[in-house]
Amino acid sequence: MQLSIILLLLLVLYIVFTSESKWEAFKIIISAGAIALFIRTFFFQPFTIPSGSMIPTLLVGDFIFVSQYKYGYSKHSLPFSLPLFKGRVLKKNPKRGDVVVFKTPNDNRTDYVKTLIGLPGDKIQVKEGKVYINNTMLNRDSILNSSIKVHNNYLTKFDYVEILPNGKKHIIRELKGDNSSNDNTIIYSVPENNFFLMGDNRDNSIDSRVLNYVGFVPFENLVGKAEIVFFSIDKKGYGLKNFWKWRIRFDRIGKILNKKVNTYYES
Repeated sequence: MQLSIILLLLLVLYIVFTSESKWEAFKIIISAGAIALFIRTFFFQPFTIPSGSMIPTLLVGDFIFVSQYKYGYSKHSLPFSLPLFKGRVLKKNPKRGDVVVFKTPNDNRTDYVKTLIGLPGDKIQVKEGKVYINNTMLNRDSILNSSIKVHNNYLTKFDYVEILPNGKKHIIRELKGDNSSNDNTIIYSVPENNFFLMGDNRDNSIDSRVLNYVGFVPFENLVGKAEIVFFSIDKKGYGLKNFWKWRIRFDRIGKILNKKVNTYYES
């Protein structure tokens, strides 16, 4: 939402300073704002990635487009989550492996992005770093030992390809091995109309495993499905004072999330 506002303000400033007629500028601004609001509400919304909880799928500094329409619409599809209606209209069920943007149940305001692991009625548990869904352990292969055919400059020896029950594959990272704080959990029973989501950077993610902050995510809180990286900046810790040292990651522009993993991975 913040990115949408920034882009709209930049557009307004450009129109104001380049238009000869203020009245014409005003009409253009109103029209452009209405179009932008319509697209943002019903089709696509841009988001930035501020943290490393989804590394290596998403990197800090990635800019992504999220499909608003993939799961239908809730109040969180609207600007500022305006409570104009309850529940979800034109509802479409999400799938395991979807990268989902949602509002945290803790405050119904903060945007998080995680991978959908558990569906309503599932029993989820993590034991020694391995994810179990309904008592069945998910298969995973080390990047170093796998036959993955994805050219990716951001993979390391800590990465694995995890295979979900529906066959969808994604890459996870285990920086601290299989015995960090969230690598051994209780059994989570996903309630009806709720979902269980986890960060791909398993040892550096606050997600549904943390019941007192994220926990189970109601369907109403899903904003949409993250689809594509449309821009990416590597700041490497440099602030605004050293912005000229930022680097554009051209190799990530146009990246469709997890597409190559599912297309080229051979088990």
